[in-house]
Amino acid sequence: MLQKPKGTYDAYGEKGRQILYLENLLHSLMEKYHYEYVRTPIFESSELFHRGVGETTDIVSKETYDFIDRGDRNMTLRPEGTAGVVRSYIENKMYGNPSQPVKTWYMGPMYRYERPQSGRFREFYQFGVEVFGTDNPMMDAEVISIPVNFYRLLGLKGIKVNINTLGDTESRTAYREALLEHFHPHLDELCEDCKTRYEKNPLRILDCKVDHELECMKTAPRILDYLNETSKTHFEEVKKYLDLLEIPYQVNPNVVRGLDYYTHTVFEVEASIEGFGSQNVLCAGGRYNHLVENIGGPSTPGVGFALGMERLLSALECEHITVGEDILNLYIIPVDESQISNAFALTQELRMNGFSVDMDYMGRNVKGNFKQADRFNASFVILLGEEEVKTNILTIKDNHTQEQYQVKKDELIAFLDAHIVEEHDE
Repeated sequence: MLQKPKGTYDAYGEKGRQILYLENLLHSLMEKYHYEYVRTPIFESSELFHRGVGETTDIVSKETYDFIDRGDRNMTLRPEGTAGVVRSYIENKMYGNPSQPVKTWYMGPMYRYERPQSGRFREFYQFGVEVFGTDNPMMDAEVISIPVNFYRLLGLKGIKVNINTLGDTESRTAYREALLEHFHPHLDELCEDCKTRYEKNPLRILDCKVDHELECMKTAPRILDYLNETSKTHFEEVKKYLDLLEIPYQVNPNVVRGLDYYTHTVFEVEASIEGFGSQNVLCAGGRYNHLVENIGGPSTPGVGFALGMERLLSALECEHITVGEDILNLYIIPVDESQISNAFALTQELRMNGFSVDMDYMGRNVKGNFKQADRFNASFVILLGEEEVKTNILTIKDNHTQEQYQVKKDELIAFLDAHIVEEHDE
């Protein structure tokens, strides 16, 4: 039997409804924030991710799905969303848009060849936002507020932001020298990956999951001690705006993020989720003021974040939060075979008037159809028999209260509008 590839999953039934609910909620939230949707290809030139994500990252060095296409071009399935959106921003000359800043959001599958585990897959879905054209710290705070408000809407508890700054180029250069000096006597203690990072990007050593318990990691210099006045001012302004938005945060020097392109603000959003393990981080992001330029565009500041849908679904399950319930307004039951065509036509008419409607397609008897209506948790059942068709008076049963109504056919839409709205209001 053919099976799905390792590290992937099928979404259907309840999980499919949950995913659609979350996607629709995010779409609605982005309309409130006035962000524009952007969609980029699932595969792009390998060079894009090497230049954009960074040669020293685990993503590029170990996890990308790379292939050579029939035109002998090096291509890569996208491992994250930011690089592709930046490429689109440059290629489509969005920097020339008179409406600045350019605020975008995306959603779709990403691919990383890593060991599958709970909440982590080789094909996974991300939602993210990218904002270009302003280095105003107010925008950092706005970007952080998006996932915070999204998680609050879902009912997740204890939402908190861990925030740090990597400073500007001058600050990072000074910090890099301090890290090189600190780690040099401890090179033999570091894993092979960190020995490579020491040469290429020592800041990435702090993000190592293998060496994080070493004493030299705990005593490493902190970036906050190497910030120049410009970087300090930007960070203080971000915190001021987070306070204004009443978003709780904690300054955490260990937040450095695993991608090479970040500057200034970096953050992770976590929730207090019982049974979710010690790692409660649900999304992460930060500012990248040189990424557009590194990929070939004009010097343009940017800021964004991404969240994983699979990790969010696991968090909702742990918190026993139900989303995307199956809602059926009406289930139509033909009393006998002669009314199947009339039931089919009525189903179409009601759907075109905005109701969710289903009917029997399996030749069940009336008793079996009532059971099916219960399985679907239908709000109302319409019985359609010869008498109903002849008199144009329909029998409608409230499937929750068991109350029955006799409604004229030409008054059906008004009746349903009133009763289904009332039911939703309750």
